[in-house]
Amino acid sequence: MAILKLLSEEVFDFSRGEMTQQKIKELKQSLNSEFQLIHELCLYVLSASQRTELIRATLSTLHAFLSWIPLGYIFESTLLETLLKFFPVPSYRNLTLQCLTEVAALNFGDYYNVQYVKMYDIFMVQLQTILPSITNLPEAFAQGTSEEQAFIQNLALFFTSFYKYHIRVLETAQENIAALLLGLEYLINISYVDDTEVFKVCLDYWNSLVLELFDAHHNMDNPAVTTNMMGLQVPLVPGMVDGLGSQLLQRRQLYAGTMSKLRMLMICRMAKPEEVLIVEDENGNIVRETMKDNDVLVQYKIMRETLIYLSHLDHEDTEKQMLKKLSKQLSGEDWTWNNLNTLCWAIGSISGSMMEEQENRFLVMVIRDLLNLCEITKGKDNKAVIASNIMYVVGQYPRFLRAHWKFLKTVVNKLFEFMHETHPGVQDMACDTFLKIVQKCKRKFVIVQVGENEPFVSELLSALATTVTDLEPHQIHTFYESVGHMIQAESDPHKRDEYLQRLMELPNQKWGEIIGQARQSVDFLKDQDVIRTVLNILQTNTSVASSLGTYFLSQISLIFLDMLNVYRMYSELISNTIAEGGPFASKTSYVKLLRSVKRETLKLIETFLDKAEDQPQIGKQFVPPMMDPVLGDYARNLPDARESEVLSLFATIINKYKAAMIDDVPRIFEAVFQCTLEMITKNFEDYPEHRLKFFSLLRAIATYCFPALILLSSQQLKLVMDSIIWAFRHTERNIAETGLNLLLEMLKNFQASEFCNQFYRTYFLSIEQEIFAVLTDTFHKPGFKLHVLVLQHLFCLVESGLLTEPLWDAATVPYPYPNNGVFVREYTIKLLSTSFPNMTAAEVTQFVNGLFESRNDLSTFKNHIRDFLVQSKEFSAQDNKDLYAEEAALQRERERQRMLSIPGLIAPNEIQDEMVDS
Repeated sequence: MAILKLLSEEVFDFSRGEMTQQKIKELKQSLNSEFQLIHELCLYVLSASQRTELIRATLSTLHAFLSWIPLGYIFESTLLETLLKFFPVPSYRNLTLQCLTEVAALNFGDYYNVQYVKMYDIFMVQLQTILPSITNLPEAFAQGTSEEQAFIQNLALFFTSFYKYHIRVLETAQENIAALLLGLEYLINISYVDDTEVFKVCLDYWNSLVLELFDAHHNMDNPAVTTNMMGLQVPLVPGMVDGLGSQLLQRRQLYAGTMSKLRMLMICRMAKPEEVLIVEDENGNIVRETMKDNDVLVQYKIMRETLIYLSHLDHEDTEKQMLKKLSKQLSGEDWTWNNLNTLCWAIGSISGSMMEEQENRFLVMVIRDLLNLCEITKGKDNKAVIASNIMYVVGQYPRFLRAHWKFLKTVVNKLFEFMHETHPGVQDMACDTFLKIVQKCKRKFVIVQVGENEPFVSELLSALATTVTDLEPHQIHTFYESVGHMIQAESDPHKRDEYLQRLMELPNQKWGEIIGQARQSVDFLKDQDVIRTVLNILQTNTSVASSLGTYFLSQISLIFLDMLNVYRMYSELISNTIAEGGPFASKTSYVKLLRSVKRETLKLIETFLDKAEDQPQIGKQFVPPMMDPVLGDYARNLPDARESEVLSLFATIINKYKAAMIDDVPRIFEAVFQCTLEMITKNFEDYPEHRLKFFSLLRAIATYCFPALILLSSQQLKLVMDSIIWAFRHTERNIAETGLNLLLEMLKNFQASEFCNQFYRTYFLSIEQEIFAVLTDTFHKPGFKLHVLVLQHLFCLVESGLLTEPLWDAATVPYPYPNNGVFVREYTIKLLSTSFPNMTAAEVTQFVNGLFESRNDLSTFKNHIRDFLVQSKEFSAQDNKDLYAEEAALQRERERQRMLSIPGLIAPNEIQDEMVDS
């Protein structure tokens, strides 16, 4: 028996991807014909033997065969009856249940429906004797032996498999409905079992059942879709739609009780969303979360989706259950941290699924109750849990807050209160929630609301110093960024500047003091605490610049030149320290601190220029003064002291000001090109940051300042081309992609320039050879889409007649080709034949001809290359999903569009709308 089981597994379970489909098929057929003997042997053992071990071995062998044997052996023999007979016997219970689950998961049309119903009925009768339906399953599971726990898990698998494929059969006949609902009741009780694996199995099924009920309900307006959903293959006749409507209603009514219990289950077991930072550790203390748990996030996503469908199926019931559970929290009869958490996470997760009035009514009650709860509950930990829940819920409902100023103001003041609460995680969450709310409601804070004397932002700025006294630096930065969003919503420039000035008063005052002292003695700036303060001030500025954009101009102009002086001074300090202390000096905390000031300076300038609207005068004002302190300094520094941010700053500047920067490109080249190349071409590992940013800068130049590249000497151009080839050979995905994109820009631009012939004569063959090298190397699969585009470009170009001079070297090739097309064809065939000695000349020639024929149709061209790769054996036994990345992306976009059509499925916070909150 054991040998037979291993044979089945060897052929069918472990062979995917190893054997060809053809071979598996032949083996299956020969086993199929032999199976009659195996079948007879198994049935004989099961009916005649008394030996427990032998019967167990036989059952597990059967389990291995059931998924693929001819159905007749299962349904037209006594096999099912025999299995059901063994089911009540404790020692065979689990194995039999596994066999029955295999049978339940078979799905071949309606031919054996009668047998399925009969099997289900007998099964349910026996189940009630083994495990009465009133059993408290979570408790039984917690106290059970491992056999009993396995039984409950197998039971979940059986029910979910059976319902997935055969629930329709049970619901169509009146006499089976009681048994069906009883089974669903069991499944709901099993879903409460405290075991992740068991819960995953149940949750996946609930999600698919609810989606099916919801889809039919959602598409009732569109009968053609609905008939498909119902699996009815009938032409539509006029009276039929009403019939369908009533059928759907009946189906919804049939499951209404189950759905209501399911809502309760989802509310009680809701997983933790990502925004919640305050958790209970294993010792029962409330602490700040340190690690994101991805399993929980995936589970939250599925549960959230399920609950939204459930909410759409019956808003009233959803609201009623949530409010009832909340009132039990207030009365103390149901109060635990976990109960409150899961309830609030569930409330937050259905944001956007209700109609606005209902949502308003519901939330007024929820927020009022939560604020009351916060007042009446004592104990620091309890308060922290309630605070975290209030913050999570309000952060999920921007639409409600925009419509209710009183609530919005109360909530924001409550957040300010939480900013003084030193319990781990509370302050972080308060600052994050404040930012989230301000982004969605910013207009509300800059207008004078009814019953107020001044806009909220003004009131906030007056009390700014006290509000942030207890916050850590990183929290203050988030706070400043939030206020930046508010100020950005103010349309009157005078007020805007006044608010900005008031906001920056504290950091500017400190900055003024430091610069004043530095003018008397430069050494003042070398003190570690002063350096930290400078860093902090710059970070605060960057935060505000990121939310204010162009309007940050008045503030950055104030500190810009002093900031460059500090940059230059710290840079010299770093170089001297490294020169004196050798390479290890660059690792000291002092040098790291100095460098972080330099980086933050560059980041601040880059953030501002990137966010500022297109105003060329801003570029003219800020770029020239940076040339020496930033670019000159980069060139002068030791490799270890060069900041990669210089490269990304200039890439941003060129992407922003485009051709206006052409005159500066030679200067940029001179400062960064040669010295950065020396750093990154020694190997593929050193200076990873510089690599990526260097190629991004090159790409910006190639895109917007191409004429500057044409002016390079041929040695310099060769360096550029070599560095591009170097980039796309990289196994580091981002660098290879940047290199390929840059190459495409260069190819297109040179094709359109007067140096077309010259350029391609020098580089065409080497580019083609290099691209084929990475295309056929399995480490470079992610670049497949771009490799194909480069090849398509080359083949189209060579056939277009734009190249008027021969690509071959007339001195070494005695035979004059009629044109470049013929030459490139032969060259490519030769290149591939030597690279793939295992392919015949005919195969290679056919491939190359195919490339030339399909060059104008990208998708045919791409499929042609894909087939060649798989055929070339290099890619045959591997995971080739990267070759299909584009198709997968399209599929994801379609799914997103579907989700957008159902209110609430994409949370209101994630929808990038220009908040109409006037």
